[in-house]
Amino acid sequence: MSMSATLEECLRSKGSQYEIVHHPHSHSSIETAAAAHIPGDRLAKTVLFEDEHGYVAAVLPSTYAVRLSELWAQTGRHLLLAKEVDLRELFKDCDVGALPPVCTAYGMYTYLDESLAHQPDVYFEAGDHEALIHMDTDQFLDLMDRAERTRFARRMAGTPS
Repeated sequence: MSMSATLEECLRSKGSQYEIVHHPHSHSSIETAAAAHIPGDRLAKTVLFEDEHGYVAAVLPSTYAVRLSELWAQTGRHLLLAKEVDLRELFKDCDVGALPPVCTAYGMYTYLDESLAHQPDVYFEAGDHEALIHMDTDQFLDLMDRAERTRFARRMAGTPS
């Protein structure tokens, strides 16, 4: 599959400068960082939540976990993890588990954890389990300009940075 068509259009429309980093097939964001030989703090992962009002995306470093209480407080919504079957339907041009962070392009409100803004560069899924997009942080923040920047995540114990 390589890059999702939706992501490719977002990158093109923003005039983003990036490189594609290929890596062995991986199943989790921590595994992806190791396979691509990149710091986990610089790999942005996308987690999708839902409630009766719809879907919300959270974008955070792969070495972090969402603090649901923070997300609930900030959104005023009791969000729960979205079901995998819904991910297939919402992100038709992506493999499940390889969601790019540009969820606003898929019609979803998106929260971006502030910790990613302090990295020198950022990597994120291109839409499959074998390619990442790599860009400097300013380019990434420009790409994510429609996301709300806030703090809702914490570093997971025992994860390498």
